[in-house]
Amino acid sequence: MKYLNHFLLLTIFVVSTIQVVGQLPQVRVKGNKFLKEDGTNIVFRGVNSSDPAKLEQDGHWNKAYFEEVRAWGANIIRFPVHPVRWREYGEKAYLELLDRGVNWATEAGLHVIIDWHSIGNLRTGLFQSDMYDTDLKETYRFWLTMARHFKSNNTVAFFELYNEPTIYNGQLGTCTWQQWKEIMEELIGIIRANGSEAIPLIAGFNWAYDLTEIKENPIDAEGIAYVSHPYPQKREKPWEEKWTADWGFAAEKYPDIRRFFC
Repeated sequence: MKYLNHFLLLTIFVVSTIQVVGQLPQVRVKGNKFLKEDGTNIVFRGVNSSDPAKLEQDGHWNKAYFEEVRAWGANIIRFPVHPVRWREYGEKAYLELLDRGVNWATEAGLHVIIDWHSIGNLRTGLFQSDMYDTDLKETYRFWLTMARHFKSNNTVAFFELYNEPTIYNGQLGTCTWQQWKEIMEELIGIIRANGSEAIPLIAGFNWAYDLTEIKENPIDAEGIAYVSHPYPQKREKPWEEKWTADWGFAAEKYPDIRRFFC
């Protein structure tokens, strides 16, 4: 498909105090591409890990895990941080988990996406399940913390500001694109004012599937990228033209990340 060469993020289900000693080259946005420091285009293909806290509890948050991800041919790894785990561990302990992971990722040659892994309506504070419960204040504080902590670390290339916004067919209240846009722009402002050059990733509506709103009303910020999760049940086959209309068109103007499930 025309748009699939930008990114392939394979979701895997693996029961799979540290200062980072090195880091990878910085990734930047130019037009609809991600660029290395030397100006060459970089295409990301990666793996979505389990929550680092879960991997730690299961005995899989270790260097070997990252070496295996690299052996699969990935060049990026996504860390989904669930709000309930963030509170359970506390800021200091969870940052130590992330530092270890970023260090191992650096050694393996993997850039990192840090993802605030909630599903629901951040505007109303209603979510798909208790594990995703958060609120605007906690979300703002989380990204302020990430921005300050990783502001000088190029390995952490992306901040995925919110995993899957959804109103769940109205069951979680209402949220217009304009309201969501304002929240995302506030977060971007906080991140950048606190010194981070990580690239913000903005999810579409409908469980991060639908990006059609950005045709007329894109996020008002430079150096960002968009995210789509093209769940197969969102559209009937054939998918190509429908996916292009719903989210694929964005690749003509913006760099974007697709999370494919397998």
